[in-house]
Amino acid sequence: MTDANPLLRWDYVVDQRAAIVRAVLEHLQLTVLTVAIGLAVASVLAALALRTIRLRPVVSATTAALYTIPSVALFALLVPATGLSRATALIPLVAYTLVVLVSAILDGFDQVPLDVEEAAEAIGLSVRRRVIGVRIPLALPVIINGLRVASVTTVGLVTLAAIVGQGGLGRLILDGLRRAFWTPLTVGALLSIVLALLLDAAFVLLERRLAPWSVRERTVAVGRRTVD
Repeated sequence: MTDANPLLRWDYVVDQRAAIVRAVLEHLQLTVLTVAIGLAVASVLAALALRTIRLRPVVSATTAALYTIPSVALFALLVPATGLSRATALIPLVAYTLVVLVSAILDGFDQVPLDVEEAAEAIGLSVRRRVIGVRIPLALPVIINGLRVASVTTVGLVTLAAIVGQGGLGRLILDGLRRAFWTPLTVGALLSIVLALLLDAAFVLLERRLAPWSVRERTVAVGRRTVD
């Protein structure tokens, strides 16, 4: 006797391949938009916190507080104002990236050696050139790591946006749950995992491209610990 409702039915995948591809593209688009907007907002908040030291605990506390708001509740609260739109999905998703991205930017700048900054100032570099040419490149590995975490987290959260009609792969998962039909649920879940892994790998390659010295330093450190 065959199972009429297996975890994966290939005939469904073949018949619905166009819808599945659309769901993947929508999921990826929402994730990229979320992280890009989150990075822009986080950069402004981090700049304010770095410029005015008294704002730092306020910024950190605010972003942490936003992260504690349940995602489903925040989606629901926005629906009366923004409807079942992309904005309803993006606003909470961006808010949840801020705690990670702001912390990554601040931590990255904090790790820039003081003697390097003093040397840059001694040779006459302006504040702007020191930030762009010295502090940002040295902070880049930590910032990229923050982007990795934010991206992988966002891939998971985007699935929840299906409740406002914007979930990408979350729609497949929700459809499977509603109908107790496991194939779309399995496809949505597996593709979400694959997408998260691919984005994580992309940021690893980006770090190797933009900050190869950081990768070498970690490799040397791991080697020393292994020898010890």
